[in-house]
Amino acid sequence: MGYTNVALKDKIFEMYPEIGEKRINVGLEFSDEKESYVIKFKKDHHELTTYLEKKDADECMDGVKCVHLGVQIGEFLKNFDG
Repeated sequence: MGYTNVALKDKIFEMYPEIGEKRINVGLEFSDEKESYVIKFKKDHHELTTYLEKKDADECMDGVKCVHLGVQIGEFLKNFDG
């Protein structure tokens, strides 16, 4: 499946709108070494780096939510609730 990093990032924002609502900065790049996408979430002094395997990214682009990524996002967003 062919898509750009920008398209994948846009899809993540679409599937997890709370990222934009909380104004989280997201960086995304493909790591040939890890054969996965490196996703960095950042807000203020909080930062989280997680990995999304290529097959999970393909499913994400097909509209299937990635459970692992959703859990990581949820944990990161807990820092801003309250």
